[in-house]
Amino acid sequence: MANPFVHVELQTHDAVAAKDFYGRLFGWSLKDEPMPSGHGTYTMIGVGDGTGGGIYSNPDAQAPACWLAYVGVDDIVAATARARELGATITVDCVKVGDFGWMSVFVDPAGATLALWQSHGSEA
Repeated sequence: MANPFVHVELQTHDAVAAKDFYGRLFGWSLKDEPMPSGHGTYTMIGVGDGTGGGIYSNPDAQAPACWLAYVGVDDIVAATARARELGATITVDCVKVGDFGWMSVFVDPAGATLALWQSHGSEA
């Protein structure tokens, strides 16, 4: 499948409560890691088979808690530019995430938010 969903991420204001809830609800394996920026903790969600994800505390008190899906792409710069050409509003332009890869986030013309992900190993 071209461009599969590769990651889902919960941005919340209470990561401790979210980890307790989802860990007990689904039995997910949760592992805290330092954020690549050095500010805060990112909890990796291990689900065995299937798409994993993460949980983190969003420092923006005005942002609502939400799940964000990431779609894998081969060229983050080209895919982000293409989304813009098709009418998307880019809310986070291409940014490197530690040594893991690159991401961007956009709002599509209908108002839905989606993220793009290019894994480390190819240049962005």
